Amino acid sequence: MSKEFRQAMAGLAMVLPSFAILMIVVIIPIFQSLVLSLTNETGGYDLNRYYDLFTDKGMRSNIIFTLRITLITCALVLLISYVLAVYMRFNQGPIVELIRKTYMIPLFIPGVIATYGLINLLGNHGWLARLLAEVGMTLPRIIFNEKGIIVANLWFNIPFTTMLLSSALAGIPSSVIESAKDVGAGKLRLFARFIFPLTYKTFLVALTFVFMGVVGSFTAPFLLGANSPQMMGVSMQQVFSVFQEREQAAAMAFFTFLLCSVLGAFYIRSMAKEENVKI
Repeated sequence: MSKEFRQAMAGLAMVLPSFAILMIVVIIPIFQSLVLSLTNETGGYDLNRYYDLFTDKGMRSNIIFTLRITLITCALVLLISYVLAVYMRFNQGPIVELIRKTYMIPLFIPGVIATYGLINLLGNHGWLARLLAEVGMTLPRIIFNEKGIIVANLWFNIPFTTMLLSSALAGIPSSVIESAKDVGAGKLRLFARFIFPLTYKTFLVALTFVFMGVVGSFTAPFLLGANSPQMMGVSMQQVFSVFQEREQAAAMAFFTFLLCSVLGAFYIRSMAKEENVKI
């Protein structure tokens, strides 16, 4: 038995447990959901469940609502996180130190607790509303609609995204920035020609994580969202548990998986182009 063969078998043995977990936890359930979503009342297979996703007014509005919330959240999270990361990278002082010491705190607060805190803070009878009432002001409605879902998702996603982008910005040599400044590059050009291209990979990673996390979120939309329209995760739970339509819920789950797969494919293709790999 050659050394190369032993090394190949050792590598395969180390990969097999992870691959087995992936098969059991991800691949097999996805395939089962697909088969179940194609099953009709007669025991045959058709696309009626997917047809209902786009022809039923309620289902269609839930899909549009989910995509709108996801896109708005992704844009806001990436913008705020990038500003915070750039500010911490190129500035010093007590404010920067305070941000560095506190921006990770939301990561250590469970989602249910954070959502409950937002209800107590921003609800009609929350402490912020009571505080404003003392000075004759009324708190506008922020939660129990799409704004509440967006606020909660900002709380959940900004810390992790900022951490990713900060790590990428920390890897940019200061000499590159100083050299660009020496040849007259302004702040906008410096960002467009140097900072963003050097952090593009991490930006895509952050975008992928935020998109997948928001499009499949449940806790915040369930507790802070309106009754209609609903995010796909909440709608899926009701279709499965309340209406007992397992096939329709499976179609919604597989459609959500396809949405995430589109972004995942875009990410992989972009990374492959960066490495000059032809897919």
